[in-house]
Amino acid sequence: IHLATENERYLSELPEHAGSFKDTRIVEFIFLLSEKWHLDQSTRYQAVELLERFMIKQVEQMWESSSGSVKGGAQGQGSTWSSVRDEIVNTFVLRLVSCVQLASKLSLHYSRVTSDTALKFLQSLKYSYTKQELLESELAVLNTLHFHINVSNPLAYVELLLEVLGHNGCLLPAKPLHQMCVQLLDFCYLTRETIYDTLLKIAIENSTPNKLQVAKFLTVKEDFMLLAVGIISTGVFILSPGHWDQVVEHLNCITGITPQSILEFSYAVLRRILGSSTV
Repeated sequence: IHLATENERYLSELPEHAGSFKDTRIVEFIFLLSEKWHLDQSTRYQAVELLERFMIKQVEQMWESSSGSVKGGAQGQGSTWSSVRDEIVNTFVLRLVSCVQLASKLSLHYSRVTSDTALKFLQSLKYSYTKQELLESELAVLNTLHFHINVSNPLAYVELLLEVLGHNGCLLPAKPLHQMCVQLLDFCYLTRETIYDTLLKIAIENSTPNKLQVAKFLTVKEDFMLLAVGIISTGVFILSPGHWDQVVEHLNCITGITPQSILEFSYAVLRRILGSSTV
């Protein structure tokens, strides 16, 4: 109930540009860095979500601050945006590393990413940041997010729903299914645009959605509960298809998400996995 409430609240307050910093290259960078540092599975998703929320707020704040101090019409605004963009680009890798650091501290304190480890990595990329600048970057993320960094990530939804399914008597291969769900969640993060583009076209029954339809679909793309339900459904379909109908029915009862929506999400994921339309 807590996770469902938090998910609904987040969707009701969704910023206009939500998802802008979940580009495949960014997600892949975070995943590889988390793997390099042997971080907990949930850390990489937490880091992606932290970076996304921080960057959107930072861009909004920088734009408001710059726009308020610049006059001169469209030309002035163009130069303002250019300076904002340059500042974002110049500090982006540092902010990304800070988000991974913060996520590691939230996950398991004893395996957190230290300043020395982070600095060594940044230096390997030819950045010359100091330990002080690294600490200031972490503080910048914390201040921008008003220290609200312990946000739920989709893996928490997946794991809790798997526990509820087991409690309700669904006899599923627990460990293999969990491993499959993690792999599918990685896959969905890395191929996000393609999967949700397929899902949107299914939903509107049209291959060329207009701008309004794309904008309204934003809440679907950011719905962690739908993502978790779709991941579990797909995992069960792959590993234990005989249980699929029962699991979809249970997921519908637990979350209120319709069997049709669950089916459509699984179709979009499987279609991307197979790389064809013959699912």
